[in-house]
Amino acid sequence: MNGEVGRDTLSKTRRTVVVAVINAILIRCQVQRTEGRMKAAIHTRRKKTLPSLNVEEDGSAAICDAILQICYAMGCEGFPRAPPRWWMKRRTGGTWEDLRHCDDATADYFKDKLRMLLCVFREIAETLSPFLERRVTFYREPLQPDHIVAYALYRWASGETYESGTCSFSIGRSSGLVAVRDVTAVLLTAYPDKISWPTGLQKAVVLRAFADKGFPNCHGCIACTHIFIDKPTNCPGEEYYDRKRRFSVQLQVIVNLS
Repeated sequence: MNGEVGRDTLSKTRRTVVVAVINAILIRCQVQRTEGRMKAAIHTRRKKTLPSLNVEEDGSAAICDAILQICYAMGCEGFPRAPPRWWMKRRTGGTWEDLRHCDDATADYFKDKLRMLLCVFREIAETLSPFLERRVTFYREPLQPDHIVAYALYRWASGETYESGTCSFSIGRSSGLVAVRDVTAVLLTAYPDKISWPTGLQKAVVLRAFADKGFPNCHGCIACTHIFIDKPTNCPGEEYYDRKRRFSVQLQVIVNLS
């Protein structure tokens, strides 16, 4: 103070260490805050850390106490989240809000938008969620796994362009591209027993057969059909009643030239 260098100032190395520790703790705080464990964790760590400090200077305990106070403030929403950059698309309502509110999203609405029932969508989203978790940043909350799955299914079901489809789900076009790419890869990982492709020699034979018929780089042909069944017992009959006014299940198969 008064133009004089204080005797108790930290060295450059110690200042660097303190800054690195604070940055690491703040990132950890953001993760723990979302899990609802911040306040309890800070209280427990403060009790364990401060009495056991083996300090050589009086300022070390004060620094540790200040770091813990910062963490506590972060956990109690004491620091506001930084506003999004101007180039980030702000998220509003749209189709996703209608799908997310279960009271408003009827079964018919889900079938119209995603071509499936609500229970089927929830099962798929629950299976893919562990693979689609996004890292929390300081700008805004990441897209939730069910939001990502819903957009990918909507894109495939409707065939809309990325420009219009992403507006309905209040995400950017680049986020929509990443969502479709990630969900495609995760489906192949999460359902290996339901989605498989020929490999090795079998793949080469199939590709060669289709190429000889004028279809290069083709693995198979997709066909869909109805398999008529008797009226199911102990099941909701409306789930099996098709547009041809008969009870059936839908089949989608991929076949080769054989």
